[in-house]
Amino acid sequence: MDRRGFLKLAAFTGVGLSIPNSLSTFVNTIEAAEKIDLVVVHGVSPTEITREAIDALGRMKRFVSRGDIVVVKPNIGWDRLPEQAATTNPEVVATVVKLCFEAGAKKVKVFDRPCNDPRRCYKQSGIADAATAAGAEVSYIDDRKFKDVKISNGQAIKSWPLYTELLEADKIINVPIAKHHGLSKLTMAMKNWMGVMGGPRNKIHQRIDESLVDLARIIKPTLTVLDAVRILTANGPQGGNIEDVKKLNIVIAGIDQVAIDSYGATLFGMKGSDLGYVRIADKAGIGRLDLSKLKIKKINI
Repeated sequence: MDRRGFLKLAAFTGVGLSIPNSLSTFVNTIEAAEKIDLVVVHGVSPTEITREAIDALGRMKRFVSRGDIVVVKPNIGWDRLPEQAATTNPEVVATVVKLCFEAGAKKVKVFDRPCNDPRRCYKQSGIADAATAAGAEVSYIDDRKFKDVKISNGQAIKSWPLYTELLEADKIINVPIAKHHGLSKLTMAMKNWMGVMGGPRNKIHQRIDESLVDLARIIKPTLTVLDAVRILTANGPQGGNIEDVKKLNIVIAGIDQVAIDSYGATLFGMKGSDLGYVRIADKAGIGRLDLSKLKIKKINI
């Protein structure tokens, strides 16, 4: 039962009934967490900072219900080791998977459509092994499972084949990495949806900013967890040179994918308004880029 449902039930069962202290504390915790827009956690352990970030938002039970089929969508796009910061940190992915099961998820699926050989990307990134060990169903993209989806209000994309296993999931959790990109400047939350696109994805490069916003119009994550344990500061998105990697030991979590990308830009000495797709998404009402209007909770552990 969510917070609103609980409160309605409490009101219905009788005026004057007292709520046990433990339940009252739970309700107050969820109430406070709902007012937080972003949580930024810094610490040594990727596992601990990921868990802390989600707990600060009200714990995974706020986002995942018992019996849910959940898609956890990391970036597994490149044949790179975790230390090269081209793919999502495997410990972050595994922690999100574990938290989903702790919240009662029936099944957790992990997949991506890599640019390099999928077998090597899944293995080298460490994500396949870590997510499988956490209980996830890790699979390669099946080209037969794309469905053409219309985007009626799209600026650059009016329709595109998208992966049905994402579209049919009960909940979607986006787990991108923060890194440099030669075309869009940075790739974080919204750009991570390219991993569920079928067809010739390079065609959207002509209007990359508008295209990313069009994807965000129809793909609505329940939660976004941005991996900034290591960030790739140059020569992205593939990278390869360890000198381009900066270790920050940060995880950022929130519901608003536009706000996540806006904050993520600050990790590179930029502002959200420096990114075309963030500006467009803000104007379209998909999310908010103005960090001064957001409640951001910062935690060091």
